[in-house]
Amino acid sequence: MNCLLLEPDELGEGPPDQPRRARIEGRRRRHAEEILRAEAGDRLRVGLVGGRIGSARVLALDAEALELEVLLDRDPPAKRPLELVLALPRPPVFRRLLSTIASLGITRLVVAGTARTEGSFWQSHVLDAEEIRARLLLGLEQARDTVLPQVELHRYFEPLVDEVLAPRIAGRRALLAHPGAPNSCPHAVDGPITLFVGPEGGFVDYEVSRLEGIGFESVDLGPRVLRVEPVVPLLVGRLCP
Repeated sequence: MNCLLLEPDELGEGPPDQPRRARIEGRRRRHAEEILRAEAGDRLRVGLVGGRIGSARVLALDAEALELEVLLDRDPPAKRPLELVLALPRPPVFRRLLSTIASLGITRLVVAGTARTEGSFWQSHVLDAEEIRARLLLGLEQARDTVLPQVELHRYFEPLVDEVLAPRIAGRRALLAHPGAPNSCPHAVDGPITLFVGPEGGFVDYEVSRLEGIGFESVDLGPRVLRVEPVVPLLVGRLCP
């Protein structure tokens, strides 16, 4: 944890430019005690979920709570101008990817169903809103960020293409990561991007045709076929360094 994140209801009242009190319990309190070895008087990096970042002085730490004096004095890092459309992978992979996606600074995550997405994946509890939020917060803590990416779930491919992606990609570079595509993935794209990463079995020909038909460019990363976990950070770093 590189930044201890506070929920808005944990931060006491007061002027935003002045120190305020906060009381933290649960996992974050244990982390402060067991990993950070925090003691009264120590200073910790903190941030307010959806707000600014800063530092906090430890007032007290006991078996029940961590008491802090918090000053939030600067903005979190800017988001990358990238929307990721991700075919829902296996639930354990998706759980790990959520933290990665948040730490990369992606603006929006659209979770999609494709022909090779197992229907049973949609029944997993990892798609529960609270579970998604918890995993995203872990990624924000790692990156010293506070702003959660927007998350949307779209199980069915056709309405996703027609009702969501077609109008949304106007004015954006829309890229389809597809092994064997004739064009190489570009570097350092200028402007906003929508990136569609498919399932580990790849897109079927019909899906490629439909997406190219609304303006997506199919791009390839080379001869190696990669799993979704390494390919997401690889693509993001290449497109938005």
